[in-house]
Amino acid sequence: MAEPSLPPPDAQGLHADPLYLSALASLGSSVPAKLMATPAKDSIAVLPFVNMSGDPSQEHFTDGLTEDIITDLSNVPGFFVIARNSTFAYKGKPADVRQIAHDLGVKYILEGSARRSDKRLRINVQLIDAAESGNHIWAERFDRELADIFDVQDEVTRRIVEAIAGKLNANAIADRYRPASLEAYDLVVRSRDLFAQSKSANDEALYQLRRAIGLDPNYCEAHWRLALATTFGWLHWGEPRELHSRNALALAQRAVEIDPNSSGARWVLGNILSRERRWDEAQIEFDVSLRLNPNDAEARMFFADFQVVSGRPLEALEAATKAFRLNPQPPGWYYWILGRALVLNGQYDKAVATLRREETYRTPSRRFLIAALARLGRIDEAHEEAKLFLASNPHWRISTWAENQAFRNTNDLEFWIETYRLAGLPE
Repeated sequence: MAEPSLPPPDAQGLHADPLYLSALASLGSSVPAKLMATPAKDSIAVLPFVNMSGDPSQEHFTDGLTEDIITDLSNVPGFFVIARNSTFAYKGKPADVRQIAHDLGVKYILEGSARRSDKRLRINVQLIDAAESGNHIWAERFDRELADIFDVQDEVTRRIVEAIAGKLNANAIADRYRPASLEAYDLVVRSRDLFAQSKSANDEALYQLRRAIGLDPNYCEAHWRLALATTFGWLHWGEPRELHSRNALALAQRAVEIDPNSSGARWVLGNILSRERRWDEAQIEFDVSLRLNPNDAEARMFFADFQVVSGRPLEALEAATKAFRLNPQPPGWYYWILGRALVLNGQYDKAVATLRREETYRTPSRRFLIAALARLGRIDEAHEEAKLFLASNPHWRISTWAENQAFRNTNDLEFWIETYRLAGLPE
């Protein structure tokens, strides 16, 4: 198979964006040294707020506050917003905002701190024009009742948009469902990102999200995150498919019913529909998700996965490039999807380099590494990796795996079956 080239930069100067360069590097392409950074006008990275409560148990609350401001900003039309994982890479480190802005390819940096007590919430925020002067262009302190947290989030978002873009138009800030229960909110915040870490972490997420829905039955985010964790349960963590896939679909459909304008609900439903081989419906949900929030890096990465199972691995690399542009320091599961796309594109050396990254090695993505090694003819290495994979997944079998796959092109499924046999994985 001929090795495809990576997608070219678009007409809006993406070639000069450090995030695009980061994506190229992650995808294994060389980066021309002459390319320089030209951050977009309305581009911003929100650094993790500092927990000033003196209580380490409040760390998740402060993180959740940061994440929700990122989400609100990412829904503003025309804004370019760095994903949470990449800004949280700077947590607890000295903040040279001008260097961070350069590294992430943005014009503005938002810093903040939060102090939560039993009934009060105090937030300090400052917006910095970090790409040019390094001057503060807006700063404010909010001292409110804890119950007003979501109003404060809305106000912070509005003030940032006003400071960057000027007067707001009527539709600049999208309405988003706010949970009725702070306890439910805490549970959802704690559950974020657990789904892809391990089976036990995913089980913890399932428990927390079920509790959150029990406290607030109309909590959209709790529904779609529970749908995602349920899907990972059968897809990656050994749970039986039939019941779990049915439950996941119902949860995702309920999330979209609660909030049709939730990008997260839409892409999770699209992901589940693709597993059910309902390709056209899945495409529609991904399209809606990315139209609602072009800054949703997770939506773009799961869309890349959809392109893989749809038989379009080159398009998967294009989608992955955009996801890495938004999230140049992503969680490990991004490399699962990227590695699998590289294998199907015949880029086995790049797949090995990707799948041996510390972020993803020793996770279920190891089976994609096994496949890449086998296709390179490095059979001994593939067999060694297969032993390590089976040590953590002793009941894994090619036949069971194949029954749970949803490749649109049967030749793709046969490719993986033959490759796994070549690598010595059990039938």
